[in-house]
Amino acid sequence: MIKGIVFDMDGLMFDTERLVAKGWAFAGKQMGLDITEAMAIKTLGLNAGDTNRVIVDELGEEFDLTATRKIRVDYVTSYIENNGIPVKTGLFELLDYLKMNHYKITVATSTERDRAQYYFNKAGISKYFNQIVCGDMIERGKPEPDIYLRACEIIEVNPTECLALEDSPMGILSAYRAGMKPVMIPDLLQPNEEINGLLYAKLPTLLDVIELLSTQNKKE
Repeated sequence: MIKGIVFDMDGLMFDTERLVAKGWAFAGKQMGLDITEAMAIKTLGLNAGDTNRVIVDELGEEFDLTATRKIRVDYVTSYIENNGIPVKTGLFELLDYLKMNHYKITVATSTERDRAQYYFNKAGISKYFNQIVCGDMIERGKPEPDIYLRACEIIEVNPTECLALEDSPMGILSAYRAGMKPVMIPDLLQPNEEINGLLYAKLPTLLDVIELLSTQNKKE
C-alpha cells in the first residue's frame, strides 16, 4: 500500500532544468567559457557541490566558478521574476488529490533550501508542505539514498510504502537505493536500460500519477 509521496523538484514540479541549462550557457558566454547544454545536463539531480565538481572537471579550475554560478542564478531569477515560475503539467491537480486523499507528502530536492522556498512561494504551493529536504541539509547528495531516507523519516512512512517522483536518472538511483518505489516522469533525459529496470512506473506527466494511485487503490 502506498502511503507517502516524495517529490523531486527541478524538472519534476517545475520546468526549471531547461532554464538552468540556458543560464549556464549564458554565464559561460559572459565569462568567456564554453558551457554547453550537454555539460549542464550532466549536473541534473546533483547538489551544488557535485554540480561544481562536474563543471570544474569539464572546464578546469582556471576560472571564477563563484562568479559564473552567480550569473547563472541571476539569469534564472530574472526570468522567473519577469515570467513566473514554469510549473509542470498536473502539479496543482496532483497536490490537491494527495491532500484530499490524506497521503503524506514532502519534497527531496538537491537544490538549496532558500532557492527551493523561493520557487515554492512563486508557485504558491508552500501550503502543501510542512517540511522539505534540500541539498544543503544532507551530506551526501543523489544518487546516494540519504535525501530520500530523510524524506521518509520526515513523513514517518516506510520507504517501501512511498512513491518517489523523479525526472532524472540520478534521482531514480537515489530513490531505488533508499528502498522506495521510483516513478520517472522524464524531462531532459530518458531512462536507459539500467534505469528502466529500477522503475515502479514511467509516466508522461504528474496528472498520470493520480490514475496510478487510483488504480492501485481499487486493487487493494
